[in-house]
Parts: sequence; C-alpha cells; structure tokens
Amino acid sequence: MQASGNRRQWTGGYPSEAKVLEDIRQNGAFVVEEKESIVAYFAFLPSPQPTYGKIVGGKWLEYHSSYYVIHRIAARHGVHGIFSLMLEYAFSRDANIRIDTHRDNVIMQHLLQKHGFSYCGVIYLLSGDERLAYQKIIK
Repeated sequence: MQASGNRRQWTGGYPSEAKVLEDIRQNGAFVVEEKESIVAYFAFLPSPQPTYGKIVGGKWLEYHSSYYVIHRIAARHGVHGIFSLMLEYAFSRDANIRIDTHRDNVIMQHLLQKHGFSYCGVIYLLSGDERLAYQKIIK
C-alpha cells in the first residue's frame, strides 16, 4: 500500500505485523477486495479506546454510549471509493463512530467533513503524538 494523505504519519514500520495481528485477534481487521485482490485494509474496533478517554480543546458529541473506532485505513494507490465503502460497513454495525487523523493528513480531514463527521478536539496517542478527533452519530 502506498501512503498518500500524509507520508510522515506512518513511520518506523507502523502499522507493525503485531498491530495487525492484534486487530485480527479482536475481530476488527477488515480488507476490501476487488477482483480477488486485496485493495484496502482498515481496523474497526469497539469502545472503549484508551486514547479516546481524554479530549483536549473540545468534546465528544456524546460520552455515554458505546462506539466503534476506525483505525489504520490503507488503500492501494489509484483505488477510489474505499472510504465510502468502509463507512457504509461501519454504520451498518453501529450508529456511533469515532476516528482520528494526523494534523497533516488534509485528505482524510476533507473526507471526514465530506461524510458528515464533526471535529471534536485533539486526542493523544500512547506515544504522546496528537491526533485530530472526529465523531459521527446517526440517529
């Protein structure tokens, strides 16, 4: 898979094989296939997520209900429509979805706004790196 939104976001071998295997163990690893070839990957994991417990400079749309988080979106260069397919699947499973992205990933920020996500503030990863946090709830 080739980086496009922010080449500096995933460095040092991230996501590692161990991280993907952990997604699989949690039944949260998903691929998108086209003509029997994998063209995209994403993790779709249930709450609670440790790094989502504290948000700075804003607030979540809702705090008390369970939610799912989308992580580690990667698509083969030149493949289009993956984000829409992924969201269609996610919202078929839960009405409350959270997602975060690197400040420099303007492509992802644009996609999130285009698909009706609200910017909620900043969360910090276990490494201390900041991420812009978004949420969408379908009523």
